[in-house]
Amino acid sequence: MERPPQLPSPVPPPPAGGADVLTATQWGILIAIADTVIPSLTPLQGNRLLKHPLRADLYASACDRLAVQTGSVQLANDYLLEWASTPAEFKDGVRRLMGAYMPEGARKQFCFVLSALSSRAGALFLTGYTSPIDCLPVRTREAILLSWAHARLPLFRQLHASLTSLVKLFWVRSSPTLGPVLSFPRTPVHHVAPESTFPFEFTKFDQASEDEPCVLETDVVIVGSGCGGAVAAKTLAEAGLKVIVVEKAYYWPPQHLPMSEDEGFNHLFAGGGALQSDDSSITVLAGSVWGGGGTVNWSASLQTQGYVRREWSRKFGLPHFTSSAYQNDMDEVCARMGVGTAAIEHNKTNSTLLEGARKLGWSAKVVPQNTGGKAHNCGYCTLGCGSCGKKGPSETFLPDAAQAGATFVEGFAVEEVLFERNTISGDKIVSGVKGTWTSRDGNGGVSGTDRITRTVIIEAPRVICSGGTIATPILLQNSGLTNPHIGRHLHLHPVTFVGAIWDEPVRPWEGSILTSVVNEFENLDGQGYGTKLEACTMLPSVWLPLLPWKGGLQYKQLAAKMKQMTGYISLARDRYGGKIYTDPNEPQRARIQYTPSAHDKAHILSGVIHLAELLYVQGAREIFTMNPHLDPFLRPSSDAAAKIHVSDKANPSLNDLEFQAWLAKLRHVGLTSPDTPYASAHQMGSCRMGASPQTSVVDSRGRVWETRGLYICDASVFPSASGVNPMVTTMGISRGIARGIAEEVGMSVGAVARPAKL
Repeated sequence: MERPPQLPSPVPPPPAGGADVLTATQWGILIAIADTVIPSLTPLQGNRLLKHPLRADLYASACDRLAVQTGSVQLANDYLLEWASTPAEFKDGVRRLMGAYMPEGARKQFCFVLSALSSRAGALFLTGYTSPIDCLPVRTREAILLSWAHARLPLFRQLHASLTSLVKLFWVRSSPTLGPVLSFPRTPVHHVAPESTFPFEFTKFDQASEDEPCVLETDVVIVGSGCGGAVAAKTLAEAGLKVIVVEKAYYWPPQHLPMSEDEGFNHLFAGGGALQSDDSSITVLAGSVWGGGGTVNWSASLQTQGYVRREWSRKFGLPHFTSSAYQNDMDEVCARMGVGTAAIEHNKTNSTLLEGARKLGWSAKVVPQNTGGKAHNCGYCTLGCGSCGKKGPSETFLPDAAQAGATFVEGFAVEEVLFERNTISGDKIVSGVKGTWTSRDGNGGVSGTDRITRTVIIEAPRVICSGGTIATPILLQNSGLTNPHIGRHLHLHPVTFVGAIWDEPVRPWEGSILTSVVNEFENLDGQGYGTKLEACTMLPSVWLPLLPWKGGLQYKQLAAKMKQMTGYISLARDRYGGKIYTDPNEPQRARIQYTPSAHDKAHILSGVIHLAELLYVQGAREIFTMNPHLDPFLRPSSDAAAKIHVSDKANPSLNDLEFQAWLAKLRHVGLTSPDTPYASAHQMGSCRMGASPQTSVVDSRGRVWETRGLYICDASVFPSASGVNPMVTTMGISRGIARGIAEEVGMSVGAVARPAKL
């Protein structure tokens, strides 16, 4: 099978000075920790300082098991002997994280910890030894890291979680042996040539002889090309307005997709896929690429549920959400993407959810996909869709906008919205946007040193902010707007994870990612808040860093079992939220203040318990959570000493005593912080819609209060969390706002031509 061509310059290089972010001493400490988390395992006679010595029988046993799994004794040995720092890409990834993606404050804290571990006093406090940690034998280092995991002080547990997660992440992305051990291919085994692709053209600017801005004029400038911006662009361009869409990221055609895991997170996600809240309690995945989140999402196309629409209508004074007009907007965008369920083929992960829910009498349903009514078995879509089978913005709404006359600019980071002030009303009147355009390099990539920059001003009487929930409030604040609700009321769908190991290989990265949902528990408090049980993307660099680390040998053996795993999320509709604010040291950087609340954690824990029950009745060999303080449940073997009846093994019952005892431990241990990882791929609400500037940022037509000509079309306008994957809700809201703009200038919007029955 022929692989997609590689990018001209695969990943962004470390930023200027990136190699100097850490001193040589700090690098030594970090590498010592990395090679403790992922050690070179060797029989006891090996070097006791550098490698992790095992009894000869333990090493032979581990090697034999891996050789059976992989079919190669040499590969098994290579895997066990590899340490984290072996590939050069490991250091490159850390440099890039610290130099480009990590906020200055967090970077200083990280460097302080590494320096402390290299000093006599700091090492004594943190490790109990007066020697720096890199001077200790690897077995001693391992014992120190494990002691941190069970320390009473949260500081030590946070150190354990942060350092081990960082090492696991960059080892999985760079390991030369892990992929072969798992039989994980670089590209999907079903990879097909892309369908006919749209030939996007982007406006370019020449190098200026003087530092003068380049000026363009248009009727509407849309900042952001994601789900909201793309729909608005199509709607307004087809209505006859002159539209320019600008995007700070870049377009990668399907011939370059799916990217590798290292390339993909650097090219397609904000912050390299490593955005975290201030207290590191939750990781946030946000698309940053041409097409936005619609390029990297999992195809789930769920419409806003009735109880959420009623909440938005009644609680927030927005009757539009219970109108037929809003329903029609959602139907129209779904029709354009070919949303349906008829062609779905469930993989092991999703069929387990549906069948387990059936056995337990729980409500579950198939999740519609935006795949044009065709089967789309691509588990790699988190890294971009190479077949164009996923009908996201770059396959639908953006080409439609171009065909209607819209023009596009990539690599354009908008820094402020420009205003004139109305001397009578005091309102700020939009006059355009200003920012910096950065070209590609001479090879068409983004890593060369021959890229040029230009200051660009786009003059327009209407500006639509569609940069997403994280970026939009920062743009408004940097543009001088002072409404106190800007950035507040951030809502996420926090999730944690449950895994299962099966007797047979299931190759979980194959097949559609998310095609089923258990919605039995979505209203646990009677007020529309609860948890949904869904499948998780099973790319190694997403899944394996989540797994608990309980030692070097344990983790390598557990990681090697991934081909037999399926993974799931317990997803909560959060109630209380957080906020987005501007980094005081870097005005263009967003900071996230968010901690999953006790209310939401209780719902997530309930979902974790129900996932375990579902996996048990489906016959999983092992069931585990991501809390390192709870051992996995191991299904008893079928020998005579087992304490359950053989008949129960064929038809497992939730009444089995061993399983109930494990569930009791799960309830007792819970999802402790900072030990349990939380994540969210859905960001909403930081510029919420409402009936008054005293409670919101935009009105019911998407207009920013106390301005004229400024609108928002993205998920930041959600009044509260949607409770479902937000793509269709975002698109439906944006179409309604764009229709309103067209009506204001006396233009009409037509309906989407609906395809045949899906």
